[in-house]
Amino acid sequence: MQSTKKLIVIVGPTAVGKTALAIRLAQHFNTEIISADSRQIYRELDIGTAKPSMEELSLVKHHFINSHSIHDDYDAGAYGRDALALVHSLFEKFDYLILCGGSGLYVRAVLEGFDEMPPVPDGVREQINKEYEANGLSWLQAQVKQVDPHYFEVVDIQNPHRLIRALELYRAWQKPMHELRKQKKLEHPFQIVKIGLELEREELYTRIDIRMDAMIEQGLFAEAEKFYPLRNLNALQTVGYREIFGFMDGLYDKGEAIRLLKRNSRHYAKRQLTWFKKDANTNWFRPDRVDEIITICK
Repeated sequence: MQSTKKLIVIVGPTAVGKTALAIRLAQHFNTEIISADSRQIYRELDIGTAKPSMEELSLVKHHFINSHSIHDDYDAGAYGRDALALVHSLFEKFDYLILCGGSGLYVRAVLEGFDEMPPVPDGVREQINKEYEANGLSWLQAQVKQVDPHYFEVVDIQNPHRLIRALELYRAWQKPMHELRKQKKLEHPFQIVKIGLELEREELYTRIDIRMDAMIEQGLFAEAEKFYPLRNLNALQTVGYREIFGFMDGLYDKGEAIRLLKRNSRHYAKRQLTWFKKDANTNWFRPDRVDEIITICK
């Protein structure tokens, strides 16, 4: 028999208000928050990852914020195993837990498990890297779109590491990523309530622009400059840093970098929604419908 313990999962696009809601719910249910954000885990990255503020972190205990270094070899599979072990441990103390974040792979790794992909023969990745260096990101995007359109629809297409991973798996096995997964989902001894947050597109895009302006004012360009020598690390292949690295490479001026920061953040938000909307079990709300959300979580 399934227990009465409940994992409340809060998902949605960037800047929609997930952190504020997670704190409200954690305070209401007297519990803690497990972050499912693939960049906020890195202690070195602050402004560009839009972490909860020190004040927010002091209100409720958060897990997987500042938990790892950008130099660590850490991925969704490892996170899923670690986070699920933490869920089981915390349920010994709490009746409710909050899992909150916009990284679809991280959320799925906890809820469904994350199959280990089959090994790729030596030389496949090296060959793709050579082709990528010769032909650029647009070539890499086109290749993945052609062989794995399902994954291309939801992946961060500005992240060459993830695109290369999809392409190497296809070249090695002649199958897209979703066919290589066993699709055997985990079964949990607790209940799961999925809450999705959404806003009208123009309202969300305005919030994204306001957030980006605030991040720039807080020193985003200086933070990115500090990590420029490490720009090839996977942890830095993300919106908020790549655009500034391009500016520092002399590819465009600062005004264009700011335009790209906002545009790519909007594109990322759209892909997040595409990913999360595929789950018919998610209950969608505006972020200000707190009382209704609390009711559905009880």
